[in-house]
Amino acid sequence: MSHTFLSSDWFEAVDKLRAELGDPPVPAAMADLKLNITVTGGPDGDKELSMQGGQFVQGPAADAATKLIVPFDVAKSMFIEGNQQAAMQAFMSGQIKVEGDMSKLMAMQGGAAPGPEQQAFQERMKAITA
Repeated sequence: MSHTFLSSDWFEAVDKLRAELGDPPVPAAMADLKLNITVTGGPDGDKELSMQGGQFVQGPAADAATKLIVPFDVAKSMFIEGNQQAAMQAFMSGQIKVEGDMSKLMAMQGGAAPGPEQQAFQERMKAITA
């Protein structure tokens, strides 16, 4: 069953995947990263979330040094489809806005390629996302 990206049902389905598969290991550059993300223009309005230790969490992290503001379609393309080209184009065209410590974001960019566990988790997450 597909769930709308960032809906409450989607977060619940992702939590079930984590329970089933375990949290995939993340690159060292992302292990301690806390990044707040505002996704704008989604079907349910704007959503506040954070990435903490490579995992999506509902709501912002109080101690995140960096915030991204990203349109819904770009966020879905980046985080679900893994389309880094779309991310780069959106950033260069000003669709993605960054507030705070840009070096934290750059550290994430320099992370290692996803391992097999991360790729498997990503594919399962993609399969449940509408």
